[in-house]
Amino acid sequence: MRPNVERVVSDIPERNKQNNIYMRIFYIFLLLLTVAGSAFSQTDQRKFDYFYYEGLNLKAAGKYDAAFDALSHCLSIDSTAAPVLYELSFFYMQLDRPEKTVEYLRRAVENSSDNYTYRMALASVNRSLGMFDEAVEEYRKLSKQYPEKMDLVFYLADALTQKGDIAESIEAYDTLESAVGMNEALSQQKFRLYMQIEEKEKAYKEIEKLANKFPMDARYPLMLGDLYLENKEMDKALQNYEKAHKIDPQNPYYVVSMSNYYEAIGDNAASESLIRDALVNEKLDVETKVGILSRYIIRLQHTEKGMEGANAIFDELIEQHPEDIDLKLMYGSLLTAQEKKEEAEFQFQLVTEMEPGNASAWQQLLNLALRNEQLDEVVRICTTCMDMFPDAPEYYFYLGIAYYQQDKQEEALQVYRDGIAIIPAENGRLKSDFYGQMGDIYYQMEQLDKTYEAYDEALKYNMNNVMVLNNYAYFLALDKKDLDKALRMSLQTINMESENATYLDTYAWILFVKGEYKLAKIYIERAIEHDDTNSSELVDHYGDILFMIGEKERAVEQWKKAKELGKEGEVLDRKIAEEAYFEE
Repeated sequence: MRPNVERVVSDIPERNKQNNIYMRIFYIFLLLLTVAGSAFSQTDQRKFDYFYYEGLNLKAAGKYDAAFDALSHCLSIDSTAAPVLYELSFFYMQLDRPEKTVEYLRRAVENSSDNYTYRMALASVNRSLGMFDEAVEEYRKLSKQYPEKMDLVFYLADALTQKGDIAESIEAYDTLESAVGMNEALSQQKFRLYMQIEEKEKAYKEIEKLANKFPMDARYPLMLGDLYLENKEMDKALQNYEKAHKIDPQNPYYVVSMSNYYEAIGDNAASESLIRDALVNEKLDVETKVGILSRYIIRLQHTEKGMEGANAIFDELIEQHPEDIDLKLMYGSLLTAQEKKEEAEFQFQLVTEMEPGNASAWQQLLNLALRNEQLDEVVRICTTCMDMFPDAPEYYFYLGIAYYQQDKQEEALQVYRDGIAIIPAENGRLKSDFYGQMGDIYYQMEQLDKTYEAYDEALKYNMNNVMVLNNYAYFLALDKKDLDKALRMSLQTINMESENATYLDTYAWILFVKGEYKLAKIYIERAIEHDDTNSSELVDHYGDILFMIGEKERAVEQWKKAKELGKEGEVLDRKIAEEAYFEE
């Protein structure tokens, strides 16, 4: 049957219309998908930007926990964001997580390979962690890419030295010297490297080059003389000493070097006479004498004679130069090293009377008072120095400690408040220590809310303040409050100091309070293993933990041991008597 052509032909326009409608719907659908995808991307970008800049602002404000969370959220949006990876790497560095630090820096470099800052940070971290192969490789690449940056050659040379590739390190220093010219620092470094690989001739030539370049500097022939003396080449040593003496007859190092020379050839009388004659010579200026004396003391420290022989010389010199401050400071330091505290204190006190603004003398007096636990003297020194040096926070810090030990808590707290007000904004660590001290005082005053507030402030300024973290965690455990937070902080202290018995004990005790007794046992045993103080508190805790895991007899043994070690209290006596655990 023949088809109805007219019918078929007449249907074509209708079908085309339908097809066109379907195609338009399809294209509109694709367009909607594209627009939706674009909107999603822009939304993500806005979220990313918000959290990134918020993280930076929080970091700048010292709110490190919140900053870390904000930046970490950025990575959940874009895991390849190099700036975020870079920022987070330094958080992990502060948390003493070197493996995460390196991982994040590597990822930052992979995603932004042309960024000089990221690559330098990676190389520096590798070097500081002892990963010298990686550091050398990165410094090589950087120095080739940035040949104008000579500091890269220096870092490369240092990394090669640390790696043990001394010959290559010397080559790098030679390259640096060719670029910047010969100078003392480079020659000294090359000298040390040559000596390290026992190429003495080349080492000596480095010093000779300096002597030739600076013919009027007596230090270099003296240095050569000392090297030859050490190598038992007496004639060459003497030649260089005489050359140095002609250049600078007043050089104090010459006297000490010649004294060493006479001692080396067996003429001890000449050696001692040379030093004494120089020191008592009234024509020689006191500054030179102080230089000779300082070198002489260093030498005495390495001999069997010790430093007693220097005391008579000091007495004679001070009699000659009664107004000289440096002599009295040096003598005071020598007497301190000899444990002659009263005589040392007398010298430092004289200095403060002669020169009231001498900060060094006041600091020495304070150190002596702290060591001798002379609280009234600490208060006197600190209050005097707070008026004299109003911008020095250390006097506020130690005055607070003295007041606290005298049971003057309110006075101590006020001193710390005043001290915080003068600490520069950039010195966050010191502010953290001040707030930490305040937290400890509030705890002794049984003001727990203020204790935790002070600790929170301390951690804002230094999130790795290990003593604050430990005390905060332990007090929370005793208070049976925020135990998960306490556990996190305590774990942070262990990550920083894995063999600290106190921090291990804190972690164990938090686990005990949480009821995780088996895990607590592991950590309390580690604490006792590393404890070198025979702490009765640790042993008592060990007994409590053993009791809770069913080891009753061993628990009682530990409680008895804690009592033997000096722990006292009705609760401990009751635990021993009734062979059962009771809370403090």
